Amino acid sequence: MNAPATLAQVRPAAAARAEDLVSLDLIRTLVAFDTTSRDSNLALIEWVRRYLEGHGVASTLTFDDDRRKANLFATLTARDGNATHGGIVLSGHTDVVPVDGQPWDTDPFAVTVKGDRLVGRGVADMKSFSAVGLAFVPEFLRRGLAQPIHFALSYDEEVGCIGVRRLIADIAARGVAPAGCIVGEPTGMRLVVAHKGKKAWRCRVRGHEAHSSLTPSGVNAVQIGCEIVAFIARRAREFRDAGGRDDAYDVPYTTVHVGVIRGGTAVNIVPRDCTFDFEIRHLPFDDPDAFFADVRRYVESFLPEMRAVAPDTFIEFDPLSTLPGFDTHDGSAITALAHACNGTADAGKVSFGTEASLFHGADIPTVICGPGHIAQAHQPNEWVAVEQVAQCEAFMRRLVDRVAA
Repeated sequence: MNAPATLAQVRPAAAARAEDLVSLDLIRTLVAFDTTSRDSNLALIEWVRRYLEGHGVASTLTFDDDRRKANLFATLTARDGNATHGGIVLSGHTDVVPVDGQPWDTDPFAVTVKGDRLVGRGVADMKSFSAVGLAFVPEFLRRGLAQPIHFALSYDEEVGCIGVRRLIADIAARGVAPAGCIVGEPTGMRLVVAHKGKKAWRCRVRGHEAHSSLTPSGVNAVQIGCEIVAFIARRAREFRDAGGRDDAYDVPYTTVHVGVIRGGTAVNIVPRDCTFDFEIRHLPFDDPDAFFADVRRYVESFLPEMRAVAPDTFIEFDPLSTLPGFDTHDGSAITALAHACNGTADAGKVSFGTEASLFHGADIPTVICGPGHIAQAHQPNEWVAVEQVAQCEAFMRRLVDRVAA
């Protein structure tokens, strides 16, 4: 890896150029690792471990059950030797969503500079933030720290915030008690202090096959599934039109969404099976379990007619994922620090879920602030503005000033 630009060479964010970014080479390096959630992230984790070791910083890894994936947690120790009490966590996930079937114009796993943008899978969500933090390790160490700085890199965020749960449990078991956490998800470098909670389920409808000319002797799982989907859509409109609102959120009401549906084998066969996946992203005052109970009550009305035709028919639900919401109220110590680092006084709330709620739930006050925008994440030709990365570097310089004081 070529040496990055020195801190003195970094231009103001408004005049940012890609070649002046301190973190550009590290962004290129992290993006080059294909860490799609279905695959291993160990090559990236091992590279970061060696990078930190080269600066005299040890890392702790926690693995998944198959040891194909790992979290990394590392601490830059304070000048008084303190490595466990207080300090700030800089947190990012290493996995990215698939590029399958997306019409990319460039290699998604090689950062391409296109004018004032960096293009590549993960540049927005969220390898740029992690690269910026890592690029400043030499500066943190050179200045000396009044409190520790911790780095947390996790696996499988995109499929349910799975890995970070083990990371948080591990640091708690080792007596590490950070004073706050900054999760670098793409917020346009705006401070975000809350996000919605999320629950998701799979509905499985078992019908009864028959020749389509004899439909009364069958139970059409697809049609029943679609009626349940239509009920969920009605509930979504109720949340939108008559539910509670919080205008601080980018979507100010609770949303419900059906994302996947499968069923049937041929048009002339009454389908035996249908499955669909649905989710609720809820504001703090809306109860996701009450919504799910409404769905279950609606489903009960189908069962007598189904079982009158075939006793082995059913409608069942499997939980898929749960992610709590969180709210670090503006005015806390971590929000004050983040305001000082990003140079703004406003704070927002977002609808997408992050690992922030899990850190927050472990008594680590947490905020979200990172380069890029969620609208550019998960897309073909995913991109982040060079200016956003420069703003993140400015944020990190101000953080150095505060933790080295």
